[in-house]
Amino acid sequence: MGDKIASKKLALEAGVNTIPGYHEAIGGPEQAVEIARQIGYPVMIKASAGGGGKGLRVATNDKEAFEGFASCRNEAKASFGDDRVFVEKYIEEPRHIEIQVLGDAYGNVVYLNERECSIQRRHQKVIEEAPSPFINDATRKAMGEQAVALAKAVDYQSAGTVEFVVGKDQSFYFLEMNTRLQVEHPVTECITGLDLVELMIRVAAGEPLPITQAEVKRNGWAIECRINAEDPFRNFLPSTGRLVQYMPPATNLEAACPMSDGGGVRVDTGVYEGGEIPMYYDSMIAKLIVHGRDRNDAIARMREALNGFVVRGINSNIAFQAALLAHPKFVAGDFNTGFIAEHYPNGFHASDVVHEDPLFLVALAAFVRRKARERAIGISGQLDGHNARNQPELVVILLDREGKHQHHNVFVESFDAALGRALIEVEGKRYDIQSDTRLGEILGTGTCNGRPFTAQVERARLASGSGGGESPLGIRISQNGTQIEALVLRPRAAELFSLMPHKPPPDLSRFLLSPMPGLLVEIAVTAGQKVRAGERLAVIEAMKMENILTAAQDATVGELLAKKGDTLSVDQPIIRFE
Repeated sequence: MGDKIASKKLALEAGVNTIPGYHEAIGGPEQAVEIARQIGYPVMIKASAGGGGKGLRVATNDKEAFEGFASCRNEAKASFGDDRVFVEKYIEEPRHIEIQVLGDAYGNVVYLNERECSIQRRHQKVIEEAPSPFINDATRKAMGEQAVALAKAVDYQSAGTVEFVVGKDQSFYFLEMNTRLQVEHPVTECITGLDLVELMIRVAAGEPLPITQAEVKRNGWAIECRINAEDPFRNFLPSTGRLVQYMPPATNLEAACPMSDGGGVRVDTGVYEGGEIPMYYDSMIAKLIVHGRDRNDAIARMREALNGFVVRGINSNIAFQAALLAHPKFVAGDFNTGFIAEHYPNGFHASDVVHEDPLFLVALAAFVRRKARERAIGISGQLDGHNARNQPELVVILLDREGKHQHHNVFVESFDAALGRALIEVEGKRYDIQSDTRLGEILGTGTCNGRPFTAQVERARLASGSGGGESPLGIRISQNGTQIEALVLRPRAAELFSLMPHKPPPDLSRFLLSPMPGLLVEIAVTAGQKVRAGERLAVIEAMKMENILTAAQDATVGELLAKKGDTLSVDQPIIRFE
């Protein structure tokens, strides 16, 4: 069942719905094109041993089928040591829903409900949840029974997953069977209260299943976010390096106790602060799982948990996860596997994240600055006449990399240092903020107008300053996927700051820069060669994925600044154009 080609044949024999396709290994790209024409575009070109989105391409025409076959075969050979590739029909607007099964050595097999895994990017799952907000009880029962029939047909004795692609009319087709424990298994554990790893071990030891199908629970709602070492603002390219800071949110759930009456948070990981994230492995560094009363409660818990997840030294997709969770269509359960491609067609940008109350972040920046000034006032030995002082009028400047800074006038009505409480007015809105978080701690918690909040706050050299000199020391705040970089100044200082000229970044259009750390596996051009826009220039490999770099415009190659086999860093020049 771990072989996609063999499993299709077995599924057909077991009476399981299957997708139309050619379920034999394909000999070459010409045959792939011929078969794709017979099936009808669009088609999926898939590696037989593939998984995790690797060795998979969608083709809508002959050119994409021809090129997709070569890419799939190369990726499959590198990742799995098996370059067999097959083709099947691509179901449009599909949802990816899978059934967790568990079988023992005595012929007993049960299904443990379903998982919704349709939020995907490049065919790799990003958010998983259980149960699905889409399928009805009749579909759930039919899918579960087919999954059990397939597992019984192969005498399956362990935990496994039967994956289906589901159409918008709730028609479903067998996709593949994963004969192992999957990344997203904790969401099933949360809603059933079962420890799947323990059950796998007991089955392997010869014990019968301790539950029947009628005893399988479905309690509450669980969501899992994959925390990946990638830069969402650079088209999700891999991010490697040292984990300078790694502080996951507080947890109260674990594999041995996956369900809590009041809901909770769980983190599964294998990394640690100070550890290195290398280029040779998958980008996932942690799984963040929450369990709530219902779907809305689970979404709220996940957003709060993401706010409390601190990762520094490398980039992560936490901001992107927060944006997905806040998207109205996700909240409504109205999505399919093309959701990310549809709503983020040009990649992910800071403007894609809309904070519910952006002025709260302004008030929080002023609160942190006022707290720092209160501490400065208490320092002994200050010169008379030059003592640190506070004044209620402040200006919070939100810095912009293009120099379009925003100025917000702030009035601190009161500040109680002993209670860590301030009443702050920003453009007519009042914020009563109380926080015991100490200066220098990244994770800031407290209440605002009586409601609890979690945000990440740090004083740092900011990259968005003006003037072209050393970056100013300001305040960086992150919450709900939104990040601001702010200077908090007195009105006169803010007035003078606005007169500082903006220095644009240097023009690097004559260079091909490495967009990520990785291994340069191919340079497709030579010095003096003329290239056209869209032409292949180089290939970088990192975290088991090939990334093809192409020409942005017509140009002539002036000089090769790197060679095949080099290990590249971010923004390292590869080619200079004339």
